Amino acid sequence: MIGRISGILLEKNPPQIVVTAGGLGYEIDVPMSTLYQLPELGQPVTLFTHLVVREDAHLLYGFASLDERVAFRQLVKISGVGAKLALAVLSGMETGELAQVIARQDVARLVRIPGIGRKTAERLLLELRGKMQDTASMVASHVVRNTVDEVVEALLALGYNEREAGAAVRGLVAGVAVEDGIRAALKWLAQA
Repeated sequence: MIGRISGILLEKNPPQIVVTAGGLGYEIDVPMSTLYQLPELGQPVTLFTHLVVREDAHLLYGFASLDERVAFRQLVKISGVGAKLALAVLSGMETGELAQVIARQDVARLVRIPGIGRKTAERLLLELRGKMQDTASMVASHVVRNTVDEVVEALLALGYNEREAGAAVRGLVAGVAVEDGIRAALKWLAQA
């Protein structure tokens, strides 16, 4: 499974982009929310991905954030909701708004998304009830773990040993950006 791709953005042909990585050009379908966050052509880009293997194709979907990918995976589990419809939902609203719409059971908001009728909206709300809140907490814990891991890796690359790096990241605040985490850890190490 391809879980993440980092490379150079070569093309933007909504909803598809092309990212080159390791000498290969990957065609990736993305929601509009991700497309708006992409850098200029020729710039580095990293996307969370979801690979769908079918008899006639291998399809790669990309997301700017982990919560978008998790929401996409929840959506495609629903009977009658394919990848294109899931991308339409994520293009029509952010994941936070989607969680609120599900919590409020707001059919009217979902039917405003192109391709979603009343029955589909009702099925989405029924199937996703209670799942988006669990998804948000799962994403938050994954992001915190990844941030700490990346800060530790950066400190090791700078020549600190594992004991020093581990001690430096203990006081990191949840939700801190990697760059800020590295700065805070270096500051702590300078004072230790």
